[in-house]
Amino acid sequence: MSEAKIAFIDLKSQYRALEKQVKARIDIVLEHGQYIMGPEVKELEEKLAAYTGARHCITVASGTEALLISLMALGIGPGDEVITTPFTFVSTAEVIVLLGATPVFVDIEPDTCNIDASKIEEKITSKTRAIIPVSLYGQPPDLDEINAIASRHGNLPVIEDGAQSFGATYKEKKSGNLSTIGCTSFFPSKPLGCYGDGGAIFTSDEATAQACRELRVHGQSKRYVHTRIGVGGRMDTLQCAIVLAKLERFDWEVARRIEIGQRYNALMDAYGIIRAQQRPDRTSMFAQYTVFVDKREALQSRLKEAGIPSAVHYPVPLNKQPAFQHICGPTDCTPVASQVADRVMSLPMHPDLSFAVQKQIVDVIGS
Repeated sequence: MSEAKIAFIDLKSQYRALEKQVKARIDIVLEHGQYIMGPEVKELEEKLAAYTGARHCITVASGTEALLISLMALGIGPGDEVITTPFTFVSTAEVIVLLGATPVFVDIEPDTCNIDASKIEEKITSKTRAIIPVSLYGQPPDLDEINAIASRHGNLPVIEDGAQSFGATYKEKKSGNLSTIGCTSFFPSKPLGCYGDGGAIFTSDEATAQACRELRVHGQSKRYVHTRIGVGGRMDTLQCAIVLAKLERFDWEVARRIEIGQRYNALMDAYGIIRAQQRPDRTSMFAQYTVFVDKREALQSRLKEAGIPSAVHYPVPLNKQPAFQHICGPTDCTPVASQVADRVMSLPMHPDLSFAVQKQIVDVIGS
């Protein structure tokens, strides 16, 4: 059995293409020495806000911190309910529980794996304080419908968890600027990643933006003046500098991800392999390329023997995780998510993936 030779996410090729820009940006930070809240922080925030179209961008320490600070800015706490999807990374619901609130899980669409907007309204109660849809695999869910539901119920805040979708669009608007608040992650494997942890919050509401800015620095409105209880949630200057360097190539990477994702689609369809679907009114960043398979473990073993890595996003819905068992109890409240979790498998996906490698991957799956 050979070790995987094909990169699942090829950060080395990306670095080789951007080595000069990355080193130049890092050298500038090393020279001025402002490692916390240095000038690159503001520069990145201005560029990211302009990119999304949101009025404000607040960089933070991670995508998880982005979600946590957003909920804190909204005053979410004990006794509150927040509607979200069970088919996501744990941080989406984890931050809700950390604040003493309760996640209310809504089942997913069987073809996109995004939250099923048609099932949200029935879960809204007098305790509902926010909705967190996830732009899974890089594709936003039906935000128009979700925003409309939120509006009908007292203008509930909608927080897009766009950790996987920076650069994606929904009806020609950018992920991050599709709802009350948008959050993203700059974890290295994300479509726009740094070389550690980082994240960002987007909003066009002045009061929310100010709250988030204060919360990320221990609730400070100015030095040693604490207007609220906050966290140490700043994004390091060095990581901001790295993202600034990567922005120089990002438009090309967005186009490549879409091209490679669509090429995968054509290859899969030719073999009759069932895959996660993309809606025609939005673009996906294909943060993961995901197919639905039977006998997953056996197929993953066969791929590994051919030097092809794979992953599962996600093998267990959150409501079935031990830490969340108290939410649904013994009853499976999200049957579609449970069925999908048994079948999903993600394949190598990155902007430098060649057609020859893609065909090799699909040929092994289809054989």
